Amino acid sequence: MNRDASLSAPPRPPRRTGAIVLVGLAVLCVAGAAFVLRRPLMMSVPACMAGRWHGCFDTFNGVVLMTLVSLPLAVLVAWVLARRRRAAGVPSAWRMSLAEVGMVHGTLPWVWMILMPGAGAGVVPGRVSLVPLRDLITMGPLGIVGNLLVFASLGFFAPVRFAALASVPRILALGTGCSVLVETAQYVLWLDRVSSVDDVLVNASGAVLAALASRRWWRTAERTPSDPPRPAPVPA
Repeated sequence: MNRDASLSAPPRPPRRTGAIVLVGLAVLCVAGAAFVLRRPLMMSVPACMAGRWHGCFDTFNGVVLMTLVSLPLAVLVAWVLARRRRAAGVPSAWRMSLAEVGMVHGTLPWVWMILMPGAGAGVVPGRVSLVPLRDLITMGPLGIVGNLLVFASLGFFAPVRFAALASVPRILALGTGCSVLVETAQYVLWLDRVSSVDDVLVNASGAVLAALASRRWWRTAERTPSDPPRPAPVPA
């Protein structure tokens, strides 16, 4: 009799390394952004603390400030979702919950800022720039970084949450499609903004780069009950 075969393997501890790393990266990114933008953000504090729409939610500084302020609430939502999933026996509860909250909290503020109306909104008709790389020069370093970050959270967390999106071509298609929708909305709604193909290119590139950064945590397809069982190893 093989005594080793009769001994049951010890239970493995729950794997929380991925969730801890994701939270650590998020904290570092938020702390860095708050340090770099601390002076502009302080300009929006009075309007935001007073609950005024003008000067807070209609300015880039105000939206960034409220995004940072609401981060503890986002973490709380992720914690509640993870607790409910763990109670229901769902595997990878923390990873799934953090990915869902991260996609929403990290993407909606950027889309809000992109869709902010300009001074001539409703009067100036939509403008389109379809020549690739022509507007890239006029963006400047800050504009390029901002466009890279628009769908970075979506590209980072989407393949972590959904196995169907765990590939670079699909993330590229997702980032491109979302960017095209936003640029189309700018044109249709007459927001006094230029709908540029360069914005689409940079937005999609940011999603792909962020997805590559999270590749080690991508979700793989899980086996279903219909999958054939693996044959048992034959003892020597």
